[in-house]
Amino acid sequence: MRDDPIVTGLVTRARNGDQQAWDALVERYAPLVWSICRRYPLGNADAQDVSQTVWLRLVGQLGSLRDPAAIPGWLATTTQRECARAVRTARSPGPAALAPEIENIPDVETGMAEQELLIAERHAALREAFSHLPPCCQQLIALLIEDPPVPYAQISARLGIPVGSIGPSRRRCLDKLHRHPAIAALIGAGAHAER
Repeated sequence: MRDDPIVTGLVTRARNGDQQAWDALVERYAPLVWSICRRYPLGNADAQDVSQTVWLRLVGQLGSLRDPAAIPGWLATTTQRECARAVRTARSPGPAALAPEIENIPDVETGMAEQELLIAERHAALREAFSHLPPCCQQLIALLIEDPPVPYAQISARLGIPVGSIGPSRRRCLDKLHRHPAIAALIGAGAHAER
């Protein structure tokens, strides 16, 4: 996702004071920040403080980011550091200098953070693409992914389409989803990684 034009555009617009772009960045990556906070022994209040600190740090760094598309990695690293700092502060009333640094976190946890980053990016891309589908496609896909599965007869009745057209309609909707730039970037990144 290093070449994600959507993220680059959002960062560029947010740098220029576009509140909607900033809100979109927060919406896109808040699940990533929160998922990292949840891995640490922090209460809700402390996790919220860490999250706010991370976003405040990003505001301060937004203008100096060399690669705007690298923002997810920046957020993950900054969140880990802030969480470690919050845990150290909560555990020791003494000087924090004796506590281990974030660089000493085992590679397993780093791998978990990277995996969470990828998952958050995929979810954000899917939400972005899904929100741009026509309402009929959004309704059809929502019904098709319900758990427990909704029978085609009920889908037909709810949407007012013949049972025989559900499959072809699903295919057309998924094709539209795949063509969205956010999903195309994910698919392209996956194909590039497999080489």
